[in-house]
Order: sequence, then structure tokens, then C-alpha cells
Amino acid sequence: MFKLLKEKFNKLKEKIAGEEKKALRKKKVEKKVGIKEKVKKKILYKKLSEDEISKVLEEFEIDLIEADCSPTVTSKIVEEIKKRLIGKEARRGDEENLIKNTIKEVLEEILDLPRIKIDELIKKKSEGPFLIIFFGFNGSGKTTSMAKLAKYLLDRNITVVFAAGDTFRAASIEQLEEHSRKLGIKVIKHKYGADPAAVIFDAVKYAKSKGIKVVLADTAGRTHMDKNLIEELRKIVRVNNPDLKVLVLDSLTGIDVLSQFEMFNEAVGVDAIVFTKLDVNEKGGNILSIAYEFKKPILFFGTGQDYDDIKWFEKDWLIKQIVSE
Repeated sequence: MFKLLKEKFNKLKEKIAGEEKKALRKKKVEKKVGIKEKVKKKILYKKLSEDEISKVLEEFEIDLIEADCSPTVTSKIVEEIKKRLIGKEARRGDEENLIKNTIKEVLEEILDLPRIKIDELIKKKSEGPFLIIFFGFNGSGKTTSMAKLAKYLLDRNITVVFAAGDTFRAASIEQLEEHSRKLGIKVIKHKYGADPAAVIFDAVKYAKSKGIKVVLADTAGRTHMDKNLIEELRKIVRVNNPDLKVLVLDSLTGIDVLSQFEMFNEAVGVDAIVFTKLDVNEKGGNILSIAYEFKKPILFFGTGQDYDDIKWFEKDWLIKQIVSE
């Protein structure tokens, strides 16, 4: 009996020893493969240093500032890109692509703005017309932007009436009437010097009586010094309770668009933004600044003088304007 037990014990011992040898051989092979892979990785890949990242980003930083992106926003964007890249492994020879892709990734996040689907918003309102008020600085392109949106809506069988709420600037009503004649849209107007809140109120009343779906209201251009006109704009909003308040910004203005936005947002609140003159200025840096600082929806871009020269906001399109391929 002891002999039998001894034989079983010896067999078990041999089996364990065999498994240990097998495991040891496997470990040695894995170690060799691991060393080989590490060597290969060191040859093919490298960790990006802050110095080489900074060298590449210096040019990008200059490009952003030259494109009218504010220095503060530019600095924040560059620091975020650096933070994501320092110590990151890149395949040798592919470092530039990794940096470029990271730049695009950061810009995509900045331009991931709330979206406004204007057609759907208008259709959702069951009672009364949908009132959109346009405001902005002198010469920003409010009236032309209104006309472009009107053409877009008419092409989709959405009825429109204009409200001539700029009763301050000479020839503003005539300018709106010229657009109305070309587009076949009625203008509700009073005399120059009249209360613009009352003009817009009457336009809404008219639209309601005729079953017209949308009222597009023009307002007088403001500047930083026009405290009375700012108060007037507050009254317009208070009396008429618009469904959408649209700030029109001239893309050629540079970084001053930031202070313009702050002024109007503080006065009446901004629901959406239109940028004009993108046909003249394709740099887009100040648009990036606005998006970074305020995260408000961009409704569309004006890209020319014709009614169809309108580009609805697409972040991929804008990134191509900012980052040259």
C-alpha cells in the first residue's frame, strides 16, 4: 500500500515539476517578446515634449490672433491643446498630424454650440405669430440679414411680415421697403420718430389678424454711447415679448464683438447670433472668441449681398476657415 502511495506521489511531483518548467518557459518567451515590443515601440514612437509642441503651436497662436481671436481666448485655447499633448505618445514622423488633430478636437468642442432649428420653432408655436427681433450696432447688417431670413422662410411656404422698428435712422424704413418690394412682403411702419415698440406691436397684431406666421422686426443700430437707444430696446422687448432675440455682429469688427455681445446680452439677453460679411472676412477668429466665451447658438452667416447668400452654422465648415489644411 505504501509503495502504491509513493508511486502516486512521485507521479504528482513529476507532473507539478513539468507544469512549473512549462510555465517558466512561457514566462521567458513572454519576457523576450515584451522586451522586443518595448524596443520596437521606442524606435517607432516618442513622447511629445513641451518644447516641440510649443514650436508648432506658436504659428497657430499667431494665426488665431491675426484672425481676430482675442488674445485671452487664444491663450486659453493654446494652453488646452498643450495640456492634451504633453507626454502623449506619437508615431515618429506623425507628430504634426497628432498636433493638428488635437487642435481640431479642441475647436470642435468650443464650437459644439446649442442649435436652433428655426423652421421647427416657428411651427411649434400654435397661437399668434412668431416674433423675431434683430438688433446690433450701426452698419452690422441687420436689415439685410432680416431680408435673407425672410427669403429662406418664404421658400419654405412660411408667411412673413416686416416691422419697421428702426424709426431713428434716416432712410431705414425706405431700405426695408425696398427689400419688401423685391420679396413681396408687407411692411408695417409708422413715421420717423415714432415709438418702435408700438410699431412692432402693431405688426404682431396685423400678422395675427391675417394668419401670418412670422414677424421680423428691425430696430435702430446702437453704439456703446447710445444709452437712450438701449433703454428703447429694453422697452421693445418688454412690450412685445419676442420669441427670439437675434444679435447681428459684423465679422469685420474684430475683437470688439465681445464687448458688443456683453452690452446687448446685459441689456435684453441674446438668444442667437448672426455674423455678417463672411464673404469679405473668412478668418473667423472673433466668431471663435464669441463661441468660447458665451456658448450661444449661431443662427447663420451672411456670405454676400444676395438673398440666398446665407450659410447656416456648421462647425466643420467654420473650422476649415480657421485651420488651413
